[in-house]
Amino acid sequence: MRLSEYTDYTLRVLMYCAAHRDRLVTIGELAEHHGLSKNHLMKVVNDLARQGLLETTRGRGGGLRLLAEPETIRIGDVVRATETDFRLVECFDATTNACTLTPSCRLKHLFDDALAGYFKALDGATLAHMTHGQSATKGKSPLSQTGRKLPAVVAAPIPRRAARPGSSA
Repeated sequence: MRLSEYTDYTLRVLMYCAAHRDRLVTIGELAEHHGLSKNHLMKVVNDLARQGLLETTRGRGGGLRLLAEPETIRIGDVVRATETDFRLVECFDATTNACTLTPSCRLKHLFDDALAGYFKALDGATLAHMTHGQSATKGKSPLSQTGRKLPAVVAAPIPRRAARPGSSA
């Protein structure tokens, strides 16, 4: 399973805004920091504002800021709101399932359990965990449910990947 670019951008916007709660953040700043298109980020920001996660201010001196507290925003909820398809295998959708193994196959249950585990892990992490606990957990290292330290994901800009020869960008 692979997350869409849209979900990736959504998480980046939320993490950046959570890490910079003391001020308004601009689309241009986000685009430059992450090496992303302003147009793509505008779509993401508009959706996040519609969901009530971001406040946007237009005009000179405008920008955006996180409305909800980072510790109340679960990563699993963000992924569910931005992804469109969690069918890991054909038989997850009874209306289009044409698999001849369905009556006796146990794979569906295995993949169903795996997907539940995936969301359990994502639901156990909040935006505060992903931004070094900038709010309520300040000073503590963010830990996963297994007790391992979570990686720092807002620390440095992510460079753009060059397109491979022969592929369209």
